[in-house]
Amino acid sequence: MADEEYRRVDGRKVDELRPIKIIPSVLSRAEGSAYIEWGQNKALAAVFGPREALPQHIQNPTKALVNYVYRMATFSVPDRKSPKPGRREIEISKVSGEALEKAIFVERFPNTTIDIYVHIFDSNAGTRCAALTAASVALADAGIPMRDLVAACAVGRANGKIILDPCKDEEDASDAVDMPLAIMPRTKEVVLLQMDGLISKEDWKKAFEFGLKGCLEVYEIQKRALKHRYEALARTEQKAIKAVDKQLMDAAESLER
Repeated sequence: MADEEYRRVDGRKVDELRPIKIIPSVLSRAEGSAYIEWGQNKALAAVFGPREALPQHIQNPTKALVNYVYRMATFSVPDRKSPKPGRREIEISKVSGEALEKAIFVERFPNTTIDIYVHIFDSNAGTRCAALTAASVALADAGIPMRDLVAACAVGRANGKIILDPCKDEEDASDAVDMPLAIMPRTKEVVLLQMDGLISKEDWKKAFEFGLKGCLEVYEIQKRALKHRYEALARTEQKAIKAVDKQLMDAAESLER
């Protein structure tokens, strides 16, 4: 069966992403934030800083430290997860923070830390990519200077097919391969690339092409979410200006009387 005719367990084509929704600025007490729904995955990202790095001995006089913390809620998976951070969460925190550091102009903020917290509330494969995508939008929402957004998605193999954005059932297939990928889309620089499993060179090339395509689609969703947020802010500001102008005109008319 040709790839064009093949339908996956959830009805998608081999190169089709799950539905993605991103909402920036959902937390009032964070410098920047974003909520993401990616298929069944649900995550919330918050950014604090740049702020003084404490204790002082961790400060770097040449750049900001990027502190990325990825956590899964105990109820995010079918079998209750331990609240203690596992090795997987620690590893994802490390590689995701390094990916974002490539995009941030960290050299502009010496002796500071940029804290990024991402919490997964519902999980169905691909959470590290969803978390990284939301964190990138939260950084932009915080106004932190960046070379580009970081867009991420996973590629895999299931049932003998190379597929984009595998779900949990596909991730659990007997021949499953999972490859999270993140890039800075304008230059297509790869900032994160991992792989669990073995594939041939031909399948690797196809998987990487699928991954680039998926990341660019995610990038467009990120930009639209931020654009809608800025447009909403502009409308709110215009309304506030009109309200002030009206108050000034009313005050002037009352004085004339």
